[in-house]
Amino acid sequence: MRVYYRPIPSADPARPPEAVTLAGGWCWFDRVERLRRGAPAEVLPVSDVPQKALEPLLAPRMPLAGLRLDRPSVMGILNVTPDSFSDGGVHAERMIALTRAAEMASEVEIVDIGGESTRPGADEVPVAEEIERTCPVIADMRAAHLDVPISIDTRKAAVARAALAAGATMVNDVSGLGFDPAMAPLLAETGAPLCLMHSIATPATMQVDPRYDNVLLDVYDALEARVAAAEAAGIDRSRIVVDPGIGFGKTVDHNLALLARLSLFHGLGCAVLLGASRKRFIGVVGRANRTEERLPGSVAAALAAVGQGVQIVRVHDTTATVQALRLFRAATGGVQPEEDR
Repeated sequence: MRVYYRPIPSADPARPPEAVTLAGGWCWFDRVERLRRGAPAEVLPVSDVPQKALEPLLAPRMPLAGLRLDRPSVMGILNVTPDSFSDGGVHAERMIALTRAAEMASEVEIVDIGGESTRPGADEVPVAEEIERTCPVIADMRAAHLDVPISIDTRKAAVARAALAAGATMVNDVSGLGFDPAMAPLLAETGAPLCLMHSIATPATMQVDPRYDNVLLDVYDALEARVAAAEAAGIDRSRIVVDPGIGFGKTVDHNLALLARLSLFHGLGCAVLLGASRKRFIGVVGRANRTEERLPGSVAAALAAVGQGVQIVRVHDTTATVQALRLFRAATGGVQPEEDR
């Protein structure tokens, strides 16, 4: 029976001497949760973890796409689509998109640009149309000397290639390299960093009765397989970010189970990204039917993720999230971080 070890992280200033640092970041842990399918979870001291399982939990994550991964980073969402679930149509006009990009560039560590909605039930957008939506905005950002890394949110290699040529830095593939067989060779060729997200099926069908034996371990195993496939294609693990795919083929209970134990995903030896901003489960749990009412819940989810050592949070409400993270870091450290002074 396979055994999984989930670090139980803390950012408390009272760190015991036997504690170890999680992924070279701001959290430490001195206990783990041992998980096995069909068996009760057990809490063990870190000294009981086999060295092979401990190594990926301890290894510092190297800088990626211009991001330091020893402190939390914010990825700002810029959807240049007419139909995204939260901000569809808001930034579809080119100059409005550039204005918003400039605002975010002054706050966040990276901007994520998407030209195809991946909301539940969304249809596929033709490649040429997706390129026409995204690449001019990326080119405009570079022409305006916005010195911020740019991620292209796409499942399609042709869109990714065009975006990288226009000035994008990273590829965020919500299909986890499962949609376009040309994507992995492109990333191996260009050396661009990659975010591998977990999903099932396609946006059009992913919310049709999603089921798992154990959502936490099933998603972990699926991402582990996608990371291995990426490495086999020539993409180094140090260039990979993993995302458990909150809201992609998951129920409210599935999402909450993943959020409660996000720190398990550090065992993959990659940086971890969480994209929970404004999603439906926040509305259900927080009793906020309208997406624009989900700011408090979105910030709460981001802080919960950072409390488990998640290195990147992908959000719509950048100003509020950046402020919350500054307070989180100052409050848990007992002093204002130097870079925030």
